[in-house]
Amino acid sequence: MSNTLITSSMITNETLRILHNESIFLGRINRQYDDQFAKTGAKAGATVNVRRPVQYTVRDGATLAIQDVQETQVPITVDPEFGIDWAFQDFDLTLSIDKFSERYLVPAGRRLATELDSRIAGLYKQVYNFSGTPGTPPTTAALLLDPGAKMSDSIAPTDDRCFTLSPTVQAGAVAGLSGLFNSQSEIGNQYKKGTMGNALGYEFNMSQTLPTHTVGAHGGTPLVNGAGQEQSTWTNTMSLVTDGWDNSITGILKEGDVFTIANVNQVNQETKASTGNLQQFVVRADADSGASTRPATLTISPAIITSGAYQNVDAAPADNAAITVVGTASTGYVQNMAFHKVAFTLVTCDMELPKGTDMAARSVYDGVSLRFIRDYDVTNNRRICRFDILAGFAALRPEWACRVPN
Repeated sequence: MSNTLITSSMITNETLRILHNESIFLGRINRQYDDQFAKTGAKAGATVNVRRPVQYTVRDGATLAIQDVQETQVPITVDPEFGIDWAFQDFDLTLSIDKFSERYLVPAGRRLATELDSRIAGLYKQVYNFSGTPGTPPTTAALLLDPGAKMSDSIAPTDDRCFTLSPTVQAGAVAGLSGLFNSQSEIGNQYKKGTMGNALGYEFNMSQTLPTHTVGAHGGTPLVNGAGQEQSTWTNTMSLVTDGWDNSITGILKEGDVFTIANVNQVNQETKASTGNLQQFVVRADADSGASTRPATLTISPAIITSGAYQNVDAAPADNAAITVVGTASTGYVQNMAFHKVAFTLVTCDMELPKGTDMAARSVYDGVSLRFIRDYDVTNNRRICRFDILAGFAALRPEWACRVPN
């Protein structure tokens, strides 16, 4: 039977299928496809606003107490585009789609999946919940359960929870916990595949793309500089004025560093009762310290809110409240991550299809839009091809995720 000539649509659809199947994170996070660009195409720099769920306060008694509904959004910039470029000869289009896929599309789909996973894993810099001791792999039941408790304190649903481990941590966890599970099928998977499977309220998986975070060169006796630093309404970030750091240090704190403030405790997101645990904050931009009083103004998340529907702490920090940074200065830690599916979001947009090319197609599969273009290289008598993805990434509900470094 003769082979069917391979078309641009077949190429994009097959590559998207491979990409989706090979990705660790893609099927386990929130995915949104912005179809406003389905006709005209999007360009790098476009901004998409993704809504967060509304929160409310509860009335006491029978008297009506109408509250303003504050809808909150996380702006996501889809930029930059990324992709893969290669070339092949015309006669390759006479191959069967299976052979063409094996030769060209499987490697491309796997590499794109790895790149997507790497960029999604980089969202750890927006996550402030932190569990365990940096440098100590989470290989006991207690260490693996604690991130789930932190997520539950933030009212994360108990379904659709995942835990992505580095290869080293997974090996230690399987060895350390293999005798604790009763499910014969899970024990079989652990023995045959060396994987954790479903246990302890998570779907465990392993990723070789988990990033290493290097803590800033923090030092000194850092303190909050000025009482009353808080927000009255929800914002994605806020500024916190501090001092007491080591003198004139570049990178005193790095984006992704986590710290706590004395006597600023987390509250239950629904009841607003204090959990008794210090609220953890993440630095959202690199910060330097100055001279004299050694100040540093930090961009932090979450914003400090002490009342209303979006209250997240039981008190604003006092003047000279002590700041404690998590982790040893200038030391790197692999960022294992427990998260609920809605914690992170990926937004993709249809890219513009150029005119006058040999082939041009785009397809959408499970919220991911991929563009394929092929054109003729007259100099070298070959076909130049490119895949492009235009995507944006954000932590939509960062409180529903928890970092576990090792």
